[in-house]
Amino acid sequence: MSYRVGLTGGIGSGKSTVSSLFSSLGIPVIDTDAISHQLTQTDGAAIPAIRSAFGDEYVDETGALNRAKMRQLVFSDKAKKQILENILHPLIFAEAKSRTESSSAPYILIVVPLLFEAVTFKQWMHRTVTVDCSEETQIARVSKRNGMTKQTARAIISQQLPRSQRLALADDIIENEADLTELSKQVDRLNLTYLDLAKRSI
Repeated sequence: MSYRVGLTGGIGSGKSTVSSLFSSLGIPVIDTDAISHQLTQTDGAAIPAIRSAFGDEYVDETGALNRAKMRQLVFSDKAKKQILENILHPLIFAEAKSRTESSSAPYILIVVPLLFEAVTFKQWMHRTVTVDCSEETQIARVSKRNGMTKQTARAIISQQLPRSQRLALADDIIENEADLTELSKQVDRLNLTYLDLAKRSI
């Protein structure tokens, strides 16, 4: 089975950009957000449990998760957020594990936004890396990308694991304050490190 590197970072930190750079080097990338979307699309595997736990109003007319309504609920109710995570996380983990087991690559990058909060994922990784930038940069990126207000962006950041904790828990850190050239250099260096670690883990 491939060596597993878990990539995480706060909203707007640049996880997608970093994972694309690893992908361009030929490294397989598993995006758990993409898996989550598949599970909650029309007739997705998580829909029956979501309908049972939250009611029909949280499933739209196409049979997919009503994302806007669910986002509003879990944003204001931690207990409901936990219920949703208890439904989704085991399914996401099972799918990620299945994809990893079928890969023959030296290592796989697995993008998990809640990596350090999700114990099962954290324990499963051989190595962890966090994409880091200042909160001001996060807010600016999210506001520009999603048209989100700065107030909403700050509220989301406040609900995520504090930056200091992510930095303390990660094995490696990718700084994403500079340009793409500098980011690429960091990814190139870490790629060589992970290839070496993967080789030594066999």
